[in-house]
Amino acid sequence: MSPRDWDAATYPRLSAPIEAMGRDVLWRLRLDGDETVLDAGCGTGRVTAVLAERLPHGRVIAIDGSRAMVEEARRRLPASVDVREGDLLELAVEEPVDAVVSTATFHWIGDHDRLFARIRDALKPGGRLVAQCGGEGNVAAVKQAGFELAAREPFAEHLAGWAGDCNFQSPEATETRLEALGYTDVWTWATKVAVDVDDVAGYLGAICLGSFLERLPEELHDPFVDAAVEVLGAPLRIDYVRLNILARAPLS
Repeated sequence: MSPRDWDAATYPRLSAPIEAMGRDVLWRLRLDGDETVLDAGCGTGRVTAVLAERLPHGRVIAIDGSRAMVEEARRRLPASVDVREGDLLELAVEEPVDAVVSTATFHWIGDHDRLFARIRDALKPGGRLVAQCGGEGNVAAVKQAGFELAAREPFAEHLAGWAGDCNFQSPEATETRLEALGYTDVWTWATKVAVDVDDVAGYLGAICLGSFLERLPEELHDPFVDAAVEVLGAPLRIDYVRLNILARAPLS
């Protein structure tokens, strides 16, 4: 699964609920202010900016697989933040970091075994992983609507047989995976967040249905989103399920 690109111009306008979830996750990471922290999947850098403020004597490395997001993050963030374009499945750092933080990213990555192994290897012994992503059951109604429409013409010509690219894992499976990779002090749990959306077409197009739209010709983008709005209704309440992760890298 290759990194998904994003509409970096529209995303910041509509992503306030995602950003709020990310800020909550960030406060789970205790910092003295002089650590080196890697933001795995920084997006446009809105959460990264808060992280940087908490590290006045430290260093932030921000990585994202979307070139458009990286360009926006570089415009938004201070020059002291090291913003890089890269695939987290190929993650490598020059020196191990004190912590890795990630919000709303891991569910876009198909191979979680490799992902968490690369993160483990990027951390100092005992370094902390603090993350949140979509979990099992996330945005179920929107996902169901998307696949219902994918079976209809004229969309089926481009989407038939596509199984999707979201990897929504359970806390139990993730805990087992992390412990098998040597992580310690592993704590995983699910939380539910209901988000009320007024600009349903904008939100679905920019955030929830982007993977479908990537596989459709541009002239079918608006018809697909309009059909999704008709199926789901407006205004819309989206039920998010977030997989929360706290863990430490092995001490040796």
